[in-house]
Amino acid sequence: MELINTALPALADALTLILHPQQIMFLIAGVLLGLSVGVLPGLGGIAGLSLVLPFMYGMDPISGLALMVGLVAVIPTSDTFSSVLLGIPGSTASQATVLDGFPLAKKGEAARALSAAFVSSLFGGLLGAMVLTVFIFFARPLILAFGLPEMLLITVLGLSMVAILAGRLPIKGLVAAGLGLMVGTIGAAGAGGSLRMATYDIPYLVDGLPLVIIGLGIYAVPEIVSLLRQDQAISKTGGLGKGWIDGLKDWWRNIWLSVRCSGIGVIVGMIPGLGGSVVDWIAYGFSVQTAKDKSKFGTGDIRGVIGPESSNNAKEGGGLVPTLIFGIPGSGSMAVFLGGLALLGYDPGPHMVRNNLDVTYTIVWSLALANVFGAGLCILLSGSIARLTTIRFTLMAPFLFMMITFAAFQSSQQLADLVALVAVGFLGILLRRFDYSRPAFLIGFVLSSQAEAFANMANQVASSRFRRGFEYGIDYLASPLSLAILALIVISVIVGIRSAKHILGNSETPAGTKRAPMIFLLAITGYVAVAWVNALMISRVGDKIFPVTVGAVTLVCCLLLLVRMMRAPEGDIAFADLELSGGEDGEAAHGLWVTLAWFFALLILSSIFGFIIALTLFFLAFFYYRAGLSWAKSALFTACGVAFICFLAYTLGREFPPGLLQAYFKLPWPLK
Repeated sequence: MELINTALPALADALTLILHPQQIMFLIAGVLLGLSVGVLPGLGGIAGLSLVLPFMYGMDPISGLALMVGLVAVIPTSDTFSSVLLGIPGSTASQATVLDGFPLAKKGEAARALSAAFVSSLFGGLLGAMVLTVFIFFARPLILAFGLPEMLLITVLGLSMVAILAGRLPIKGLVAAGLGLMVGTIGAAGAGGSLRMATYDIPYLVDGLPLVIIGLGIYAVPEIVSLLRQDQAISKTGGLGKGWIDGLKDWWRNIWLSVRCSGIGVIVGMIPGLGGSVVDWIAYGFSVQTAKDKSKFGTGDIRGVIGPESSNNAKEGGGLVPTLIFGIPGSGSMAVFLGGLALLGYDPGPHMVRNNLDVTYTIVWSLALANVFGAGLCILLSGSIARLTTIRFTLMAPFLFMMITFAAFQSSQQLADLVALVAVGFLGILLRRFDYSRPAFLIGFVLSSQAEAFANMANQVASSRFRRGFEYGIDYLASPLSLAILALIVISVIVGIRSAKHILGNSETPAGTKRAPMIFLLAITGYVAVAWVNALMISRVGDKIFPVTVGAVTLVCCLLLLVRMMRAPEGDIAFADLELSGGEDGEAAHGLWVTLAWFFALLILSSIFGFIIALTLFFLAFFYYRAGLSWAKSALFTACGVAFICFLAYTLGREFPPGLLQAYFKLPWPLK
C-alpha cells in the first residue's frame, strides 16, 4: 500500500511535467532527430545521443530528458527503413528484420512490411514503458537473480538460435557460427590481455573488429554489390503492392506473437550488455519455433518482421530498468544516456528512484509518448519512403556506400576501418555466394566475447565454491533460474533442428562444380586451423580455453563438411553457388570483380588523397561511366552527395579518413 501511495502521486506529477507544451516540443524535436539518424544505416542511438550531449549543459532537466528519450525511443523504429528497403541493418537491433523484410520489399510489398514493423514497434515500445512503470519498484529482485551462470546460459540461448538459422545444410550453419565465434575472439583477451587469433603485430586488431563493421560488411556490402550488378530497382515489380493498412491487418492477425516477442524484448533488455545485440535474433527464432507453417520464413514472411520489431522497441523499456535502478547501462546507447543524465544533474540508481521518483516516471511517460509520435510519423511516411525501392539502384548505390563507409569509419576513426569493411564485406559476399548462414556467423560474432567473459568468471567463482564443498558449488551453478534457462535451450535446439530445413534454405540455390565451394571451405579451414594453433601457444590458460575449445569444434565441423563434399557428387546442395547460371547473381548484368573494383578504387583513393577528395573522384567516375549519366548530372549528384556527408560530419562533430596527402600538406576541413 505504501508503494502505491508513493507511486501514484509520482505518476501524476510526471504526467503534468511531460505534458507541458515546452516539454512536448523538446520530445518531438528528439523524435524528429531520432528519425533522421535512424534512417541512416549504421549510425544508431549512440551517434544520435552523442549529437545532443553537448546541448545538455545548462538545459532544463525535464526538457533535456524529453529530448534524449524522444531520440532513444524512435531509433529502433526508424532504423527499419534501411533494413526493409535496402537490406542494410539500420542498427544492431534490426538485423533479423532484414531476413524477411527485404524479400518483401523485393516483391513490391515494402509498404506492407514497413507498416507492420512500425505498429509492432509501437506496441513493443508501449508495452516496455508499461513494464518499466511497474518494475521501477519490483524489478530489483529479478535483476539481482541473474548471476554469472544465468548470464552465460542466456548467452548460450542466443547461440542456440543458430539451429534455427542454419539453412538447408545444418553443418554449413555450424561452420559459419564457429567462424563467427573465432572472428569474435580476435584481439586482446578480456581476462589476461593476451593477443590472440591472428592478431599478431596489427595494432588495429588489438581491440577486435567493431560490431558495426561486421554488421555492415556481412549484410550491407553483399546486398549493395548484388543489386548493383543487376542494375535494376530493388522492387522487381516496380510498385508498392499492399499498403500500410494491410500491414496493420497483418499485425492484428499476429497480435499474440507481438505480445510474446515484446515480453522477450523487455526481459532480455533488462540484462546489461545483451539487449541490442541479441534480442531480435531470439525473437526471430521464437517466431519460427512457434509457427505452424515455417515454409516462408527467410523469403518474405510478415511474421519474421513482426517478431523482431516488437522486441527491439520493447527492449528500450527493459534496458532502462538496470539503467535507472542500478546505474548499470543495459546497452551502448544506455551508457551514453547515463552520461546525459549526469550532465542534467541526476544520479541514476536507487538514490534516484527513492528521491526523484517523479523524474524517473517522467522518463517512462516520455518513452511512451515518443513511441506514439515516432511510430505515427513513420506510418504516415511509409508509403512515400517505400517508393525508394522503385528507383534504379545504380543511382542509389554510391550514396549508400558513402553512408556505410562513413559509419564504419566512426568505429575508431582510422583508415583501417575502411580496409576492415571491405575485407569483411568480401567475406560476406562469399558466405552469401556459397550459401553459408550469415545470421549464424553474426550471432557467433556478437556473442563470442560475452560467452567467453561469462564462462571465465563463472568458472572462477564456481571453482572457489567447489573448493569449499560440492553443495556450495552445485547450488551456485544449478539454481532454479539456471535450470529453467537450460530447459529453454534444450527445447530451442530440438525445435530448431526440426525447423531449420524450412527456413533460410527454402529457395532453390543452384549447385554445380566442386572447385569454387571446396576452395572457399579450405580457406575457412585454414584460417581456423592457424587461429587454433595460435591460441594453443598462449601461456595464460584462462585466455586460451575458449578459443581453443571453439576452434577445435569448428575444425571438426569443417572437416565433416569437407568429407561430405569429397563424397558427394557434383550438383549436391553442399556445392551451392549463386554465381552459376540460374542463380540470383548468375544472370546479373555486371560481373562481380568489375563491380568490386569500384569499391576497391574508393579505398585506394582514400588512402592516397583522403576520403572527401576520393569520394568526389569516385562519384564523378561512377555516375558518368557506370550509371551512364551526363557530366552535368554526374557533377550535380556528386555535389549533393559530398555536401550531405560534409553537413552530417560537421553536425556530428566527426572527422573523415585521411590519406598520404594529409600527411604532407596542411589542408582545411573537410579535406584535412
